[in-house]
Amino acid sequence: MWDKIKDQAKTFQQSQGTRGASGHGPGQQGYGQQGHGGGSASSTGGSKAQLIGLFKSQLASVKTELKSGAYRDASMAMCALVAAADGQVEPAERQRVEELIVSNEVLQNFPADQLRQRFNQHVDKLVANFELGRSEALQVIAKAAKKPAEARAVIQTGMVIAGADGVFEPSEQYAIREACTALGVPPSEFGV
Repeated sequence: MWDKIKDQAKTFQQSQGTRGASGHGPGQQGYGQQGHGGGSASSTGGSKAQLIGLFKSQLASVKTELKSGAYRDASMAMCALVAAADGQVEPAERQRVEELIVSNEVLQNFPADQLRQRFNQHVDKLVANFELGRSEALQVIAKAAKKPAEARAVIQTGMVIAGADGVFEPSEQYAIREACTALGVPPSEFGV
């Protein structure tokens, strides 16, 4: 799965005309998957980290274009949807995702308190009533569809959060596919 996503990311990078090197930022720690199984061989760990670095690099290359409220709100809804993809969000997981959000280079275009507030509002709704919270999050995500670059950046932001722990759970893949549908972006573009 990661190899397919990596190929898709390279294709996307080439279509965007970027040639950035992937790197590893301080905010790339996992955010706490709880024994859902599905671990991978350690020999693919490097490629997963490189893929996350590639998505971060792609996002950084369009950072100046990602300053709208629609991108901010859709990204926080996306992060919450990914964090709650398995139907629950433990306090430690919530805190780690918040740390990933506020340390993300592109999301630093926005005040950290705004990001935390929007993320936590979505998480609270998802935890209280998953289906209603999911529906509301997808509606917010869909608002970024007007600008294709922002729509793809929202998906990449979700991919960075989902892959930060090195495991791309089926529930996270499903959340990414739903967001792609809401944004009118083919899920195959991201290998999901």
